[in-house]
Amino acid sequence: MAVLEHLTSQQAIDLENKYGAHNYHPLPVVLSRGEGVYVWDVEGKKYYDFLSAYSAVNQGHCHPKIVGAMVEQARTLTLTSRAFYNDMLGKYEKYAAETFGFDKLLPMNTGAEAVETALKICRRWAYQKKGIPENQAKIIVCENNFHGRTTTIISFSNDEVARENYGPYTEGFVKIEYDNLTSLENALKSNPHVAGFLVEPIQGEAGVYVPSDGYLKEAKALCEKYNVLFIADEVQTGIARTGKMLAVDHENVKPDILILGKALSGGVYPVSGVLANDHIMEVITPGSHGSTFGGNPVAAAVSTAALEVIKEENLAQNAEELGELFREELNKFIPSCDLVVKVRGKGLLNAIVINDTEDSSTAWDICMALKENGLLAKPTHGNIIRFAPPLVMNREQLMDCASIIIKTLDEFSK
Repeated sequence: MAVLEHLTSQQAIDLENKYGAHNYHPLPVVLSRGEGVYVWDVEGKKYYDFLSAYSAVNQGHCHPKIVGAMVEQARTLTLTSRAFYNDMLGKYEKYAAETFGFDKLLPMNTGAEAVETALKICRRWAYQKKGIPENQAKIIVCENNFHGRTTTIISFSNDEVARENYGPYTEGFVKIEYDNLTSLENALKSNPHVAGFLVEPIQGEAGVYVPSDGYLKEAKALCEKYNVLFIADEVQTGIARTGKMLAVDHENVKPDILILGKALSGGVYPVSGVLANDHIMEVITPGSHGSTFGGNPVAAAVSTAALEVIKEENLAQNAEELGELFREELNKFIPSCDLVVKVRGKGLLNAIVINDTEDSSTAWDICMALKENGLLAKPTHGNIIRFAPPLVMNREQLMDCASIIIKTLDEFSK
């Protein structure tokens, strides 16, 4: 079969099922084109994208400025490895560091790589700066977290599907309840060898679980009290998704280590990064960490353009305003619908909780009905549907999407 041969949806699905590993369970829609807030399947049907590639496409599909930066740089120089300097990386590092208010950026490729990088930085800092005995450092994490699926990360995951048959697991992690300051302080008090606290400002994969007001600020204060690094995983919540450039900005919290990915490239290229100030980042020395592709010229050009788009188009403010409108519209409907328990979120990262058990197919069936009505979303944790459209969405489009969702839920509940 020629690569350029036109496929039907079923042919494309059959090819993936036959030749690809079955590590995903996609919604049965085959997309072939995207622009802004819209995507089209191979038969030409148009949909609103209400997932944004798990918040990687905050700037909209195929944003011309970001794609243009990628194409222009790809024609000039794509990869040098870090064996040599290139003329794009330093400029990008400066721009990103100044954008987020840190001294240094360590560039990587994927979100999971960035999390692993942050864990390594934290442990090195613990041994070299805090004086924790070698191999004794502990990192506190939260239950129901999602930080990726590498061997180390699944070692402290609650997701048994991601963990099963992958042991032995990596040690050195202490799990506590999310949004529980007492649990955090008890963990900090009871173990002098704690090096860091790794937390999602909003737990996205867990169902867009927003912590109590003040939780992040108080957690940061506790970390300072016990000389522990506060590590914010903003791979999904960062880059304007929640109505601020970072979700921690809602509480004016400055992490010691910041993890970014996904929309750091606008979804056109794998780019991630870890930011920290000099007294932390200086523990990384030549040979102690690296990546052949991390910091390549294309990534630098793409990420710079992606961040510029966020600022130039005021996407954080747009996310905040449209997010409030979305929750307002859904909350008007929910009291009359036994099917939905509540809507929650910040900015344009939202979810509805379906009145059913986690092992039911109800949320999946609703997403299938939404697909038929021209909107794409996906369940998470069984009975929760996450809604995260591109941040370039306008008010008219948002109201149209809210109407589609409400109409679908209303029809489904009858």
